[in-house]
Amino acid sequence: MVNIILYGANGKMGQVLSKLLEFDMDFHIIAGVDKEVQATYYPVYSDPFKIKEPGDLIIDFSHPSYLKQLLAYAVEKKLPVVIATTGYSKEQIALIKQKAKEIPIMLSSNMSLGINILNRILRQYHDTLSEFDIEIIEKHHNKKIDAPSGTALTLANTINENDEYELIYGRGGTHKRDKKEIGVHAIRGGSIVGEHSVLFSGKDEIIELKHTALSKEIFAHGAIKAGKFLVKQSAGFYTMDDIFK
Repeated sequence: MVNIILYGANGKMGQVLSKLLEFDMDFHIIAGVDKEVQATYYPVYSDPFKIKEPGDLIIDFSHPSYLKQLLAYAVEKKLPVVIATTGYSKEQIALIKQKAKEIPIMLSSNMSLGINILNRILRQYHDTLSEFDIEIIEKHHNKKIDAPSGTALTLANTINENDEYELIYGRGGTHKRDKKEIGVHAIRGGSIVGEHSVLFSGKDEIIELKHTALSKEIFAHGAIKAGKFLVKQSAGFYTMDDIFK
C-alpha cells in the first residue's frame, strides 16, 4: 500500500484522483493539502506541516504558488513528489531541479501516457521532417488559466531541442512565415478536456500527429503510474519519459 498526500485536493484533478482511488487496494490517499478544508474521506490541511498521517508519496495537482511550501515539506519529510501542475516559471523549474538533488521528483506538464508517447515520436522523427513547416495547436476548456498549455510548450521544445526555431505565439500582421518558425496556437472554449495537434506541412502533403483527451481520468491514471515508478527511485529529477525506459 502506497500512502499518498494529495496537493490540490479540492481542485478538479484532485477530485478526479480522489474518486479513482477511494476503493483502491494499492494506493490510498491519507491526507490532502488545499487552502480550504473540505469534507472528504481523508483529512485536508491548509498547512502540510500539520499533517499527522505518515505518507509515502506526494502527488501535486495544485498551483505554482504552492511550490515553495510543497518542496519544503517534501524535503523535510524525505518524500518523493509527482508534480503534475503547469504554469511554472524558469526560476521555479530551476528550484524543482535543485531540490531533486535531495529527493526523487518527477515533473510533467501532462501525465497522459498518450501525450508522452507522442512526445517520444516527435523526438525520434522531427529531424527527418525539418523541411516541413511546423505548427502546434492546442485546445482546452474555458477555465484553463495558462496559455499556451505546458504540454504544447513541451512538444515545441522537443522539436526545438537544438534551439534552431523561433516560437511564434498566434499569428497576426502581414509578414510572411519564416521557415525556422514553430507556430503555437491556443484555443479556449467550453469543456474541452485537452487536444494537441502537431502539423508538419510540406509541399503537397501534411502529416498531423494528434492526441485527444476524452476525460481527466487519463491524467490521474498517469500520475498513479508515475508514483508507482517514483517510490522505487533514489533522489533525482525524472520525467514521464523515464517510465518508458
